[in-house]
Amino acid sequence: MARYMSITLTKAGVTCRARLLDDEAPRTCAAVWEALPQEGDAFHAKYARNEVYALVPRITAAPHRENPTVTPIPGDVCLFDFEPWEIGNPAYGYEPGSAAHHAQGATDLALFYGRNNLLINGDLGWVPGSVFATIEDGLADLAAACNGLWLRGVEGETLAFARA
Repeated sequence: MARYMSITLTKAGVTCRARLLDDEAPRTCAAVWEALPQEGDAFHAKYARNEVYALVPRITAAPHRENPTVTPIPGDVCLFDFEPWEIGNPAYGYEPGSAAHHAQGATDLALFYGRNNLLINGDLGWVPGSVFATIEDGLADLAAACNGLWLRGVEGETLAFARA
């Protein structure tokens, strides 16, 4: 039986539905499912291109990598596991006290809404993500809202993940 989660840009009021990829990433899916619901400030990626993500408290049960990619496609939902030293750099602009500065590190839950993404970071190099879900409903509306975040900014926007 397929499992689904909703992903919502709360301020924009846009929700999509994603199917968990239990066959391709069973341990990541199980860890995320148990950790839901999650919500955090929304960020638009600087490097990857068409990515919106939230940093949440580290989901320690998730494997470091499972079903990895450095070239996510539209509709991919990925988990990135970060040690504290990997994302605490002040150049990234995360507020002090945010999940990025947590002593245990952070989990990045990201969605990709357009083509031609490349997961590379100028400080770290390649940053593979674990693809654990695919957006099946609502991608077009979500992509329009995400593009709006790129054009107008993310201030006040949050990204929420919940069981559906």
